[in-house]
Amino acid sequence: MAKKLKTAHRDLVEALDHHRKVMQEKPLSSKRAGRATAKLRLAVSAYSAVVADKTGQPDPFVDYDALDPATVASLAAERDAIAHKKSSDQGALD
Repeated sequence: MAKKLKTAHRDLVEALDHHRKVMQEKPLSSKRAGRATAKLRLAVSAYSAVVADKTGQPDPFVDYDALDPATVASLAAERDAIAHKKSSDQGALD
């Protein structure tokens, strides 16, 4: 996983560009399309992880307004627990 937001962003843009190029091929190879899609999904996941790690912000690719309230509450509780654990761990290091 990329450790810097700039690197994750660059990898995401490259994966998007590659995916677009493959999807425009005539005829479209299902194997190449599948590999390009997998590469794009990995880049999205890595970018989301770096955003969460560096900023504490939620996944920018999830429409949280479209989720049911119970799921949103569960995700918020999980986020808060992670933030609490990080602050507790940081306090132990000081």
